[in-house]
Amino acid sequence: MTVRQEWLEDLLRITGPVLESLSRGELKKRLPLDFHPDRAEFAPLEAFGRSMLGLAPWLEADPETLEAEERALQAKWRETALCCIDRATDPASPDYMLFDRGGQPLVDTAFLAHAVLRAPKALAGALEPRVRRQLAEAFRASRRISSFNTNWLFFTAMVEAGLHEIGEEYDEMRLMTALRCFRDWYAGDGMYGDGPSFHFDYYNSFVIQPMYVDIVNRMAGTHPEIRAMQETVNARAARYASILERLIGPEGSYPVVGRSICYRFGAFQMLAQAALQHRLEPHLTPAGVRCGLTAVIRRVMSAEEMFDGDGWLRPGVFGWQPELAEGYINIGSLYLCSAVFLPLGLGPEDPFWKDPDAEWTGRTVWQGGHIAIDHAED
Repeated sequence: MTVRQEWLEDLLRITGPVLESLSRGELKKRLPLDFHPDRAEFAPLEAFGRSMLGLAPWLEADPETLEAEERALQAKWRETALCCIDRATDPASPDYMLFDRGGQPLVDTAFLAHAVLRAPKALAGALEPRVRRQLAEAFRASRRISSFNTNWLFFTAMVEAGLHEIGEEYDEMRLMTALRCFRDWYAGDGMYGDGPSFHFDYYNSFVIQPMYVDIVNRMAGTHPEIRAMQETVNARAARYASILERLIGPEGSYPVVGRSICYRFGAFQMLAQAALQHRLEPHLTPAGVRCGLTAVIRRVMSAEEMFDGDGWLRPGVFGWQPELAEGYINIGSLYLCSAVFLPLGLGPEDPFWKDPDAEWTGRTVWQGGHIAIDHAED
């Protein structure tokens, strides 16, 4: 099995139960809802939106670059994903999801919108008119939820970017507010405060930087102010990706710090996205990042109690560690881990997959090798 095949197998092992159940109209019936049951009504959209977040780049990959077996798998899951969007947004569906109340649905509507941005052909461009209208209504329904003065501003902004992506009118002010606020909340060295305050956690990777980068680059043609942000936003994200790469230990572990740590290797979303978009800083090699992320994936996936007997994720970092899950986390929340697999959107001939194995920084230095001094950026 190649490393690419291993990654794809792991991605589908994680997200497959969500999409297969939803495509049959059985997600609400099958998804475990007994962990933090007060959050049960939010869990289906969390599981779906977050699964799609990581799956979308692979769905978007050019099928002509894929070998026959992977091309067939991609075709199957493209069809399944489109069916799932229909099931989730059709008011007559048994799996119609909650988009308009309770706070949390704004978050996961935004993750679904982010998936649409990441797959403009395979998702946004492939929707039937009826499903496109349903999705637009779901996006607009989330506007009834107010965001906090934190990373939640990006959820509001991403929903508007999603509306734009599917050809609907969007609210420019809702989008611009996040871009302007976080420009002022830059803390230095590639990281933003989560609002006016800085928190040492992985939210720069879970939400802030990936959404900032994708909104700015996707919407740059709509507004000169956004276009003027591109170079700075991309450079800061690349620096932050380099920091994430240095957090990977020689055996694939990483610091367990900050809230929402049960999103597991979703903590490396911005490093994965920088690799996907060919925006790694020059001192990082695609192969080194591939090997580092593979070490993390293997380390996390090796835990015996990561999945329950039916294949659903269980809370924890390394296996079953429910004490690490904050009160807002349910089983659906855990599917943000899918974001580590973004480089599957690159074809097999891309250097990320094709170049020979290379060591990542943490492995090199702890084997007595030589690395460049790391310097903080302004």
